[in-house]
Amino acid sequence: MDAFRKQASRLREQVAKQQQAVIKQFSASGYESSDSVVIDEVELQRHQQLEKLYRTTRAGRDFQKDIVRAAEALTAIGYKHIEAGTKLSEDCCRYGTENISDTMLAKAAAIYGDARKHVEKETEDLNGLLASQVLDPIRAMITGAPLEDARHLAQRYSRMRQEAEVQATEVSRRQARVRESPIPENVAKLHAAEAKMQELKANMAVLGKEASAALAAVEAQQQRLTFQRLVSLVEGEKNYHLRLGAILSEVETEATHPFYAETDKELSLAVGDFIVVRKVMPTGWSEGECKGKSGWFPSAYVERRQRIPTAN
Repeated sequence: MDAFRKQASRLREQVAKQQQAVIKQFSASGYESSDSVVIDEVELQRHQQLEKLYRTTRAGRDFQKDIVRAAEALTAIGYKHIEAGTKLSEDCCRYGTENISDTMLAKAAAIYGDARKHVEKETEDLNGLLASQVLDPIRAMITGAPLEDARHLAQRYSRMRQEAEVQATEVSRRQARVRESPIPENVAKLHAAEAKMQELKANMAVLGKEASAALAAVEAQQQRLTFQRLVSLVEGEKNYHLRLGAILSEVETEATHPFYAETDKELSLAVGDFIVVRKVMPTGWSEGECKGKSGWFPSAYVERRQRIPTAN
């Protein structure tokens, strides 16, 4: 009968060790979720706090990776935009230079070609901002030591907790054995199991506090830095589009409305307007008539096409 009991005891020990090995195997890369009370309610609350922090820091890191992937894609698109825009700028400027006689189109092409240089410079600046203000800081935090160290502490606590859970089962088994057969050998084994359980409890208390503090600090830094980088991204894009709008508005103004009158004595001129020039002054201003209205305008804004007799 004793032989059967010893054999059953050995089998239970083997099963317990196998269970512990399986638990370690499947939880080595993360934090084990469990609602069981291993030591007391205080320890359970610590475990649940660590589980929550582990989950939120992982979600924060995944979101940071999403931002990095998007910023990398925007940067790649930006470089293609610069390449295509630079080619278009060169083509427009060349057409404006080679077709001076075609005043309206050549001038508009030259103006737009020159403006595109500024557009591509803004795009290059945006790419630089994405790299320095978004990509580099977030990448550094994703791969940084504080996050990995804090998560490793939590994983160590999780494995220690699983070990304590197995050890608690071992203590219960030893207690039952002593009740069945209170011989010195069984009592000694019970004392050894209880001592190991106390040691695990003490180690868990220290490690749990350390892991919680580390993860909480990382979470706060993670939230703060990601928020700051996201704001930088928004501000960078906003300023980029505002500057592009200003550049293109100026192009539109120069190409379609070369001159805006500032007083009643001046004429507003647009590309394609036909002006009858009556007087050209050495000051760079001319007097003439356009669309039934007379006034002054800068001489440089018009091109002489033909001479019309004054009587007409």
